[in-house]
Amino acid sequence: MPVGRLTAAAIGFCLVAVSAAAAVAPAAASQAPAATPALAGVSVRPGVIHVGRAQAGLLSTADCQKLYHLACYGPAQIRRAYGLPALYAKGVTGRGATIVIVDSYGSPTIRNDLRVFDRAYGLPAPPQFRIIQPAGRVPAYDPASSDMVGWAGETTLDVEWAHAVAPGANILLVQTPVSETEGVHGFPQIVAAEEYVLKHHLGDVISQSFSATEETFSSASEIKALRGAYQLADRDHVTVLAASGDSGASDLGLDQTTYYAFRVTSWPDSDPLVTAVGGTQLHFTARGTPAAPTVWNDTYSTATNEFTDGDPGPNPLASGGGMSLFFTRPAYQDSVRDVVGGSRGVPDISMSAACDGSVVTYSTYGGAPPGWSPECGTSEATPLFAGIVALADQVAGHALGLINPALYQLAAAGKPGIAAVTSGDNTVSFTQDGREQTVAGFSARPGYDLATGLGTVNAPYFVPELARLARP
Repeated sequence: MPVGRLTAAAIGFCLVAVSAAAAVAPAAASQAPAATPALAGVSVRPGVIHVGRAQAGLLSTADCQKLYHLACYGPAQIRRAYGLPALYAKGVTGRGATIVIVDSYGSPTIRNDLRVFDRAYGLPAPPQFRIIQPAGRVPAYDPASSDMVGWAGETTLDVEWAHAVAPGANILLVQTPVSETEGVHGFPQIVAAEEYVLKHHLGDVISQSFSATEETFSSASEIKALRGAYQLADRDHVTVLAASGDSGASDLGLDQTTYYAFRVTSWPDSDPLVTAVGGTQLHFTARGTPAAPTVWNDTYSTATNEFTDGDPGPNPLASGGGMSLFFTRPAYQDSVRDVVGGSRGVPDISMSAACDGSVVTYSTYGGAPPGWSPECGTSEATPLFAGIVALADQVAGHALGLINPALYQLAAAGKPGIAAVTSGDNTVSFTQDGREQTVAGFSARPGYDLATGLGTVNAPYFVPELARLARP
């Protein structure tokens, strides 16, 4: 999760534990503040990988290859990659389901931007697109605020691409105000907003990507204090998703500039009550036919590093994955104990996230160039999967709740809806302390791995399989 473009997704924000004192180098044991906790050292900010480049006209794959030396895709290509047209032909569009998107501030232009996005790609408007502010009135948008501009970009990606996958689903955008109290930056409002949505039964699937490296928490009790919304979602059968991160087998330390020089993972994707969504890179033949996806890892791509970081790299740009420091192996992962041992392993499933394979968004909010721009990361993968879950909600006729047990059952039974990813890894490198360092990641393999989880989805099979197997 490189600085300035941390993990993002449909609840697009990044949870970062920060010490009140000077940050300690990640290699040492980092101590979070002990008082209330768990919140006293938490900062929240958006993390979409967005470099502020935009074009006035709609971008094609050829345009992105010419302008940025990387691929980008529109809805037709993403839909084809997952076999979605076959579901749409049967009337499966997410009708009746509601995808909840929670963002601080939101975007002042999101309604118009979504209309332009839909018109350009021939998509219908969502049946219902509501915006609420249950945690307090959001302050007026300030284009000079990098924080607000970042959240606006996050909101744009979340709304447009969840809708692109599930065009018949309702969208509920939950905007939250951000304020600071004793180092707490926005998180209490986000928690309050999520609990409001759950207590009022306003949605079926929540997609989120705030994350904190587990090593930045001093104890499991700090994380436990933050889990109330997930426990409530589990009780009420609402599916919760979280991005697995954009830094491969590493992640950022307390200072948000220093990477851990050993394998780490993050929370809440490591939470057993959350479905962790990792990243793949899509591939197409010269004729546009989807080919086998690979693990997302742009770390060693000079062109991609120039696009995202403005230097040749290497910089960590890969699907997050690993084994939890705090959570033991949940029962649904018993079938992959040979990989995860006694720990909770992440991710569970993966979707498109590669920067060399970005999705195209449209935005006109102030503070950033207006127009069409490529976006990437597990920030992309998670709203995509939220759309897939909404399709399954429609087929099932109800919200699915925690889907992880069903995912592992489907994979163990060899069902065709789970498509294995067998090539690539999430090893990353970076320059730190005056030298290049490498954190050896995990390789893709048949079955489960700690780079893409169980793999990705073949939607025409996966959606009905999940709908049948997930609990009512």
